[in-house]
Amino acid sequence: MKRRAWLLAAAVWLSAPVRAQTSATAEQRWKKELDAFTAADRLQMPPTGGVLFVGSSPIRMLSDLETASPDQPLVIRRGFGGSRISDSADLVQRLVLPYRPRLVVLYAGENDLAEGANPQDVLGHFVRFVQQVQSELPATRVAYMSIKPSPSRLVKMAHMREANLLIQTHVLANENLDYIDVHTAMLDNDGRPRPELFVRDQLHLSAEGYGLWRQIVSAHLRP
Repeated sequence: MKRRAWLLAAAVWLSAPVRAQTSATAEQRWKKELDAFTAADRLQMPPTGGVLFVGSSPIRMLSDLETASPDQPLVIRRGFGGSRISDSADLVQRLVLPYRPRLVVLYAGENDLAEGANPQDVLGHFVRFVQQVQSELPATRVAYMSIKPSPSRLVKMAHMREANLLIQTHVLANENLDYIDVHTAMLDNDGRPRPELFVRDQLHLSAEGYGLWRQIVSAHLRP
């Protein structure tokens, strides 16, 4: 399985010119969000050495981590709704490197699968994200939050589980990586998504869902 994960990741690794082109495309697509991050940094640039959360819409709403316990570190959130893990990988230079965090927590991949990507694509973009971060910041850890089992996307459940397993296997085979399993805790005893953890659209998290996430994630943030 470990060898397969590496081969799948290598298969989707893009050449440098193509990476530059996709990065420019992602910057155009997310210009409004990226400009907002830059404006916030101009007002007050976060200190280095914190914990940086990046990824899709759940990251924007995952609040109060800083006050979950007295020993929690500085937390920076740079989530942008509707984004894919490919976007996060394309935008490492803008989303991650300026903050020089000690830990990056990534939640992404669910939108990729919903838009037709396969689990191997998700793994490949995760590996690409990690390689870019750690080539510039070798001491920075990267933690991947597993794809949540959204009831509105049950048709993709098998792909979610496969993507999570591929990434978990890759993480276990490499130092300085972590895997945060929120998926399992969001299932009932029959293996179905717990409806109370989601709002009416059965995609976004409810207050109870975020409470569960904070409980799980906080344990991974301490040095």
